[in-house]
Amino acid sequence: MTSRERALAVLNYEKYDEFPLVHFGFWSETIQKWKEEGHIKDGEDPAKKAGFDFEWIGNCHGGRTGVFPGFERKLIETLPDGSQKVMDGNGVIQLVKPGIRSIPAEIDHTLKDRASWEKDFKHRVQYCEERVSQGLIDKLKAIDKDKCDAPLGLHLGSLFGYVRDWVGFEAVSYIYIDDEPLFDEIIDTLGDTTYRVAEKILNAGIKFDIAHFWEDICFKNGPLVMPEVFEEKVGKHYKKVCGLCNKHGINIISLDCDGWIDALVPIWLKNGVNTMFPIEVGTWNASIAPWREKYGKDLRGVGGMNKNVFARDKAAVDAEIERLKPLVALGGYIPCPDHRIAPDAKWENVVYYCEQMRKTF
Repeated sequence: MTSRERALAVLNYEKYDEFPLVHFGFWSETIQKWKEEGHIKDGEDPAKKAGFDFEWIGNCHGGRTGVFPGFERKLIETLPDGSQKVMDGNGVIQLVKPGIRSIPAEIDHTLKDRASWEKDFKHRVQYCEERVSQGLIDKLKAIDKDKCDAPLGLHLGSLFGYVRDWVGFEAVSYIYIDDEPLFDEIIDTLGDTTYRVAEKILNAGIKFDIAHFWEDICFKNGPLVMPEVFEEKVGKHYKKVCGLCNKHGINIISLDCDGWIDALVPIWLKNGVNTMFPIEVGTWNASIAPWREKYGKDLRGVGGMNKNVFARDKAAVDAEIERLKPLVALGGYIPCPDHRIAPDAKWENVVYYCEQMRKTF
């Protein structure tokens, strides 16, 4: 079996010969540090050298489901301290500080109200044929799944996280209260575009193993949107898109959302998303176990491995693998570092993790 076939077997509760070893990528600073330490060379795949099989969504492809065409990135103003106000492709004004590599602060947004939606955004969110290029279709048709390490995935974009990006996490709540018809129109326009992009790709005859959404709409204390609002306004679009995927033979639909997602899990599951990722351990000890107990085997998972042990020692790695044993025994679950491996990770600990995971499972 290939690692792709093994992963699909695990998630479908089928037999497999070896357990797949999955990761979620690395910070660029992590790769640079390991190069400087002599563990990897230019051109080498750090994941393969460490012992991983593949990145969970490393073989996902999709059309343009967000702002299209994007806004022109441009400099708005340079401040006395060298900081710059810059507009990004989503029309968001960011404060970019020299020498700082963290996510820039958002200080303003082009999308504010009905007027800005009509003038600057609506035409950039509505569906058009150019969102799915013939080049993408040709590329996908040329992929031989039998030669892939990772499942072939259809990336579906986002049904709410994009909106949060466009207006900011505070304003997305205010719009719902101040102008609910506008809120509905934005969500419905994005939902329609997402569906039609997926439909065009699937109708081209490409056979995908999985489909995947991105959201990132939760913090450590829960979602930034009221669950009942999310279910009413967004749930129907998940149901429609997931139903389309099911119709085309895709039965594993995963979703990437950081933070404490418990309040949204039943909404996603009810509307067709059945695989949670990356199950951040964080400060709230997220785990597939309570979800499985509550929702049964319909719910799968990829993630839930505490990547922070890579910064400690081998004993910490051993303890984490022991913690994962009963979770793997549940079936339908693939451990994976719960986010990209950070620069404090020690190369020898990552290699040791891969070795011990293979021995253990």
